[in-house]
This record gives sequence, structure tokens and C-alpha cells, in this order.
Amino acid sequence: MFSVYGVTGQTFRGTLEHLIQVPGVYAARHGRGIHREGEEIGAEFETVRRRAQGEEQGGAEADPRYAEAAAAYTRMLRRDSERDSVRHAYQMMCRDVLSLRTGDTVGSAWHMLAARRLRQAPVLDVARRVVGLVSERDLLTVLDLRDGRVTGSLERRVDEVMRTPVICADPVTDIRRIARVLLDTGLTALPVVSEAGELAGVVSRGDILRAAVADPPLSLWI
Repeated sequence: MFSVYGVTGQTFRGTLEHLIQVPGVYAARHGRGIHREGEEIGAEFETVRRRAQGEEQGGAEADPRYAEAAAAYTRMLRRDSERDSVRHAYQMMCRDVLSLRTGDTVGSAWHMLAARRLRQAPVLDVARRVVGLVSERDLLTVLDLRDGRVTGSLERRVDEVMRTPVICADPVTDIRRIARVLLDTGLTALPVVSEAGELAGVVSRGDILRAAVADPPLSLWI
């Protein structure tokens, strides 16, 4: 489930399919999903299964020792695929999140992002509700960076340059759907908010990539 938050509060809440229909949110694109659970394991799984069941005969496959080894390998793959998968935002989101306030200056925002080596951060109002998102690119619309020094309108407020409204995800949103939104919008991260609209964490492209190579496995659209 996704939400859209702006300076006036929540303006949308619904599924990815309805989010795509919201005017101006982003242009819809299409990805290809796996046809069935376990497809991402690959064709070698089916080959080993058939050999273990004696569907392919001749050569080494006819050797009982090979059949026994293949059967053990097949059982291992099945156990591996049956492990609990990482599916939801709360399972991988970063909870130690740098957030900015609407009244912060763009100069201080730039230095806070640089200190954490981040490219963007959610913006909160006085009630700690998400109202926008600000990136390095947004800050550079009023700042100049030369020889490592930042000059320009350092005292401008963050809420003057932030992106608003901003798409947010529920903690139980499917990671594949978050990946879809990140690809379609060009964002590098998506805020995760509670039912009250308070910031709970952030899911970035890096978080999804780390989960894709970690244990337990994560199945992604390709």
C-alpha cells in the first residue's frame, strides 16, 4: 500500500495500480514478473529434479550413486526455496534515518547530507509527518558548488526547494512494488510511514540490492 503526502497532509492512499492513475505522480512503465514461485532458481533445478526421478537415462545418470547425489542436491534446493523470504518494507528498511525539517536552511541541509554521504532525505513538519523529499539536485537549484565550497542562497528554507507531494510506502508494502516505483520515478529511496503518517524508515535501492544477495532470498521482477 502506498500513500502520497504533501504540505496539506495525505492526499492519496491506495495500491500500486491506483497510484499509477494519480495524475502527475509518474509515468507508468511495465516490468516482467516471474510466472510462478521458484522460477528464479533456474532451469538447472528442473534438470536435477528429472535426473533424480530417473526421467533421463543413460551415461552417468543411470549410476545409482549419481541419482542419490542428485536427489540430495534437489532436497537442498527445495529447503533453500522454502525459507522465509524478505517480502516487506519493514524487513529491510533503514530505521536510522536522516530527516530534515521544513525550517532547516538549504546550507545546513547540504552539510547534513554530505556528512552522512546521502543524496536525499525526507522532510518533516513540526508534527514529524512527512511532507516532502529533498535531494542534492534540489539543493543545487539555489546553491553553487565550486572547489568543494558551497555558496549561494544558504539561508533559503528547505520547504522552498523540496519535492512535494512525495510517495510513501506502508511498512508491509511488497518490496517488488517499491522497486517498481523507484524505477518509474527515478527516486533512489522511498520513505516508509506509519498509519499516522509518521516516518518509520526508508527503503533505498541499495537496501533492495543487499536483500537480493542476502539470506534469506528475495525474489525480484526482472
